[in-house]
Amino acid sequence: MTTSAQTAAGPTVLVVDDEPQMTIIIEFALQTQGFTVLTAHDGATALNLLRHHAVDLVVLDVMMPAMDGLTLCGRIRARSDVPVMLLTALSGHDDVIAGLEHGADDYVTKPFHPREVALRAQALVRRHRRGGGGAVRVGRLVIDPAAQSATLAGRRLDLPFTEFKLLCHLASRRGVPQSWQDLLREVWGATDLLGGRDVVKSTVYRLRSRLAGAPGGSAYLRTLRGVGYLMPDLPVADGAGGEGGEDDPGEEPQEPAAAR
Repeated sequence: MTTSAQTAAGPTVLVVDDEPQMTIIIEFALQTQGFTVLTAHDGATALNLLRHHAVDLVVLDVMMPAMDGLTLCGRIRARSDVPVMLLTALSGHDDVIAGLEHGADDYVTKPFHPREVALRAQALVRRHRRGGGGAVRVGRLVIDPAAQSATLAGRRLDLPFTEFKLLCHLASRRGVPQSWQDLLREVWGATDLLGGRDVVKSTVYRLRSRLAGAPGGSAYLRTLRGVGYLMPDLPVADGAGGEGGEDDPGEEPQEPAAAR
């Protein structure tokens, strides 16, 4: 409902929280780290601000009336790949995964230290802005990190930011198995993320499902039981034809449940 901004030309973040005092605390923490801050106290105002301002990050409370944070996150993701950080009092694995499934890139559980939010915000913006050095080709998969785009067999892949970053990482390490700990560190920039193993498995599942929608797509992401995940080093001329892909028997046939 209110809008405030610094004169400094730092990255711009939209903070959405229905509690004005919480908004002020987060706004101050972000401003001390050089962010220009826009604020909103409801989903409709947030969407209106996004229509009129270019932002580098959205920090979004989950528990809001009228339009909750997950719904708003899904609507943001439908129109933009801007990174989204969720603020939530729900710390269960299923709640975290639900947020990521709606397109969130990171989350912070309440209560939190404002500086943690600011530092995570910096990391998200840094990762999102980090460009690649040209297109990467694996079989019939073409990834353009700078343009944040990927195609498989000529078909565009509509990937949320975290899934795109995961795809880029696996392609850059093609032929080399990556453990879930490796992926958590390199893709999420964390080593102690709550439910980290399940977060990685769920994101891999969603990425695998999107790849499988293109001809031969099942060949591009394998699960190696007890080891991790692998993108085979398919030659560009090979075309990765066929539907086989011969996934490892350890591959999850359905979305993984929470860790036991």
